[in-house]
Amino acid sequence: MSRIGKLPIELPEGVNVTIAAGNLVTVEGPKGTLKRQFHALMNVTMDNRIITVSPKEQSNKARALYGTTRAVLNNMVVGVSSGFSKSLTVKGVGYRAQLQGDTLVINAGYSHPVQLKIPEGISVEVPKPVNITVSGYDKEVVGEFAANIRAVRKPEPYLGKGIRYDDEVIRRKEGKTA
Repeated sequence: MSRIGKLPIELPEGVNVTIAAGNLVTVEGPKGTLKRQFHALMNVTMDNRIITVSPKEQSNKARALYGTTRAVLNNMVVGVSSGFSKSLTVKGVGYRAQLQGDTLVINAGYSHPVQLKIPEGISVEVPKPVNITVSGYDKEVVGEFAANIRAVRKPEPYLGKGIRYDDEVIRRKEGKTA
């Protein structure tokens, strides 16, 4: 049995959950609304503002989905109540980022600036030209957009130039010796 799957999910104030037939779960909160269809092998129940997840049968597929279902459901509840954010740092001479309407423009050493359209439900802040903060209520979309920003110019191991997460550690290589 999954240790994560066994844990109940307590709903914070201001969050409402609706469980429809076929495991269609709708989570509404102050930040937004998320909907997700969970697998038929999972049993999602709510009692006294506590959500529990349990497998309907003891198969390998059900065991694999048990903890994942609970984690995704917990991320939905946390997202609509407090939200998620990722911070990135741009490092390099001439590397910078700026917002132009609903587009993030990044100069990262290419002959042209890279333009990324900001998805719906995501807010991007650029307090300094070298800092980018992506925030929103859907963890999946926030993480994917932050990964797309990082993919514009991944950090390289010799000088550390590129775009990286704030908490990311880059293993540096020594380079040539004289």
